[in-house]
Amino acid sequence: MNAPLPNKLNSVDALVLYGESFASRLLLGTSRYPSPQVLENAVESANPAMITVSLRRQGTSTTEAHSGFWDLLKKMAVPVLPNTAGCHSPQEVITTAHMAREVFESDWIKLELIGDDYTLQPDTLRLVQTAEILIKEGFKVLPYCTEDLILCQRLVDVGCQAIMPWAAPIGTGQGPLNPYAMKLLRDRIKVPLIVDAGLGLPSHACTVMEWGFDGVLLNTAVALSNDPVAMAKSFAMAVDAGRTAYLSGAMKPQESAQASTPLVGTPFWHQA
Repeated sequence: MNAPLPNKLNSVDALVLYGESFASRLLLGTSRYPSPQVLENAVESANPAMITVSLRRQGTSTTEAHSGFWDLLKKMAVPVLPNTAGCHSPQEVITTAHMAREVFESDWIKLELIGDDYTLQPDTLRLVQTAEILIKEGFKVLPYCTEDLILCQRLVDVGCQAIMPWAAPIGTGQGPLNPYAMKLLRDRIKVPLIVDAGLGLPSHACTVMEWGFDGVLLNTAVALSNDPVAMAKSFAMAVDAGRTAYLSGAMKPQESAQASTPLVGTPFWHQA
């Protein structure tokens, strides 16, 4: 599943993670969709850089349901990012990551180490140590974390070449709850930052991209919408719009009104 694929392209503004280029800056989850067909259509609509898959949730058995899911992954022909969702200890994470490497024949791993079942907040006290172990074992680690600056810097220090801070708790759809911290994070952390969790609207995705974040990862906001296929496309367009706006350089806010239309041929009675 890790063979070269159409959306892993070199371009002027490609998303580069661990030396690999991706044309899209949107990553898409694969859970909670109404049906496999809707999932497939949503992925086709969004054309994401990667799709995330939880090995623990999907299992590795050969039942008809699981076999159908693996067949669907191959059919969609999009790079798979396995994740360690549901893991509560470093050892669970490491074991799951090695299983994922074997199943998907890939060194990519989205590191999730949950510290609280209610908020699904990452275990920030053990996350860095776990990431360091995985990196030493040859994994390309994308750690899911909070927007804490020190935590993110420590993850970079142990070798993470990209970080995935949340905007809000998983599945809440509230959008970025701490703009100050997220903007500070973008200013201080020099590796790619992908916003993972908490976005509910395309405008949320556009906003964080305008701030200079390098990408977003979505699942619930698409899967639980009334029309996941259309919503997936909306988010893809919002990500592109936000990135273009960031690269274009927004005007600075002004304290007072500024005329946008030049005065040409002003009548003589308006002159002093």
